Amino acid sequence: MPLRFGDNVSTAETDYGTVLLDERAGEYWELNPTATLVVRTLLAGGEESEAAAALVREFDIDQAQALQDVETLVGELRRSGLAS
Repeated sequence: MPLRFGDNVSTAETDYGTVLLDERAGEYWELNPTATLVVRTLLAGGEESEAAAALVREFDIDQAQALQDVETLVGELRRSGLAS
């Protein structure tokens, strides 16, 4: 399922990944390059399986681990209220 950040979340890409600002709470979240690739893929309309495939290509990890990492990240972003 594609990812969408809430209207109260600002993003900025950095040399080290992506920074998210939760404007409601005034909290920053920092995503590493791996998480940034996942988020980019999902924000572009990709599915979780496509984000996992991108991780496999870019970081040479196995498919099962990549899919677990994607599911964990997406779950955390949704539980935090940053994304839907």
